[in-house]
Amino acid sequence: MSHDLSDRSALITGASQGLGREIARRFVSAGASVCICGRIASDLEDARDELAGLAGSGVEVVAQVADVSSEDDINALTELALQRFPALEILVNNAGVYGPMGTIEDVDWDTWVEAVKINLFGSVLLARALIPHFKARGYGKIIQLAGGGATSPMPGISAYATSKAGVVRFAETLAGELRPYGVDVNAVAPGALNTRMLDEVLAAGPQRVGQPFYDRAVAQQHSGGAGLGRGAELACFLASGASDGITAKLLSAVWDPWAELPEHRPDLDSDVYTLRRIVPADRGLDWGLD
Repeated sequence: MSHDLSDRSALITGASQGLGREIARRFVSAGASVCICGRIASDLEDARDELAGLAGSGVEVVAQVADVSSEDDINALTELALQRFPALEILVNNAGVYGPMGTIEDVDWDTWVEAVKINLFGSVLLARALIPHFKARGYGKIIQLAGGGATSPMPGISAYATSKAGVVRFAETLAGELRPYGVDVNAVAPGALNTRMLDEVLAAGPQRVGQPFYDRAVAQQHSGGAGLGRGAELACFLASGASDGITAKLLSAVWDPWAELPEHRPDLDSDVYTLRRIVPADRGLDWGLD
């Protein structure tokens, strides 16, 4: 599947490795110019060189070291992106970490807070910095990477789960604010990926992340996981004109028929593909109805 991103430009965070780098590859191959960031200069330089080798005529690749939890870094990053790409249409908030692993009373508090700053505050700060630009243009795409922590409790990895749930609710709320301006905001659940974050779970062991989660991680390692491609293709879809008007959704790259969503736009003006509270009647129970 391919979505045309010719003449578009994107800012992608956490793009020096893993899913962010794969999204950048797909964007560049689809014709988009990209500004990428990461925290490790050597990894970022390697990613920039690879992407430049994929770039066709008229496609630019710009890279800058940045920590998305730093407001100063975000201001410098957005200034560079808008300077190089005055018509910037796309923001992909991909940067994220698991944070400390273990019970909440045992983990290091500063590390817990830092994870929330990266996963949640970083996404909010970048959106906040670019919203005036998108509003002025009357168009924009904000794509937020969510993850399993948004939809399921994750005992032992509470900073990640808490921040990712916050990210999804922020994305949905922001979509409501920006709908009148032609700016679509959606969240992506890419599936279980075999990246450095999986390595962190395996290194932490069952004592810190719990035996069930650890066992799933081992099985995922052996199976190869969901692969990066499906999540990157969903990001391409959400960055393209094919998804215009689809907003305020949490979409699973693996399980949802997202390529068919343009055929169902009227049905999407609802709570389909959102996080909502479950009441007894939703599970066929006959109590709690009054």
